Amino acid sequence: MRIRSSVIALLCAGLLAPALTLTPAQAWDRGDTDVFAILPDGATGPEGLAVGPDGNVYVTTFGFNSAGAVTGAGQLYVFDHNGHLLRQKSVAGSTSHLLGIGFHPTTNALLVIDFGAAKVLKVDPNTGASSVFMTVTTPPGSTGLNAMTFDSSGNVYVSDSFNGIIWKTGSGGGVGTIWVQDPLLTTTGTPPFGANGLAFNRAGNALFVANTGNDTIVKIPVTAGSPGTPAVFVNSINGADGVVLDSKDNLWVAANQADEIVVVDPTGKAIAKLGDFNGLDKAGVPHGLIFPASPDFSKDGQYLYVSNLTLDLRVIGLPESVDSQWASQVKHYTISRIRAVIPRLPYDDDGHHNGSRP
Repeated sequence: MRIRSSVIALLCAGLLAPALTLTPAQAWDRGDTDVFAILPDGATGPEGLAVGPDGNVYVTTFGFNSAGAVTGAGQLYVFDHNGHLLRQKSVAGSTSHLLGIGFHPTTNALLVIDFGAAKVLKVDPNTGASSVFMTVTTPPGSTGLNAMTFDSSGNVYVSDSFNGIIWKTGSGGGVGTIWVQDPLLTTTGTPPFGANGLAFNRAGNALFVANTGNDTIVKIPVTAGSPGTPAVFVNSINGADGVVLDSKDNLWVAANQADEIVVVDPTGKAIAKLGDFNGLDKAGVPHGLIFPASPDFSKDGQYLYVSNLTLDLRVIGLPESVDSQWASQVKHYTISRIRAVIPRLPYDDDGHHNGSRP
């Protein structure tokens, strides 16, 4: 009775009014998440995603479905800007477990990480023919090559989730060398991937690396191409996975355990949270984001494309996550599309970042 009287007194005093009158519009405006493309029947969960020089969306699959791992060559799918499938190609000489992909900035060569074989392949996107572009000196079973990026000179950087390494090779490929190895790039968390998505800022004087299991973004300072001491840039992005930077050096991070894109400004401040899981339709197609992995911008900067890995962690021998039971019911895998706009918060009056595009 005394508790109820105290609440009534606070209401009368107006002290609880702000909390009780909040509306959804006063939280994050998560925008609309569209189903951009549905992968063909028989596909596994898409992980790698890159927008090509031609504006098409290139996607590789991780080789796991709701029943577990599949065998055979890895698959490459190419979609036009309307989400229509242009072609599907088996990547010759690969395992079924493909991860990060990217187009080399000077040669436009398509590079694909073969996670299962611990190497990077150069792939012909029209035929699927491949050759080995990069190898590393650690054995495949203990190596977790995951994502890649490039510097302004065309050097290639590849994250190793299991060893806490960023490997580097020149623009022509070859045997990678250890550019950075640090405990901040390893994890004992869940999912058990340390160093994951990575991207340079515009000045090239910092490399940002997502640590998935630690829910962190690690910042590595760069001076004349040489790395400095890594440090945690920001915490608490739940399952930080793929990373892409916009023209203002904001980081757009796929939070694979929260089914959202978290946008962080160059100071580490969250300025947007976009997307969410919106359930499955009767055909088993997920709407919204579910275990989002790799983001990339359209060529005009209007849209962000995101691969939905849709991984049930139980199929790789881990305890279930909050999405595992949903992922197990998915019958068709998807790529999502979100407008690349940072919505204005209703009580943010400075307007510095609001309403901006990449």
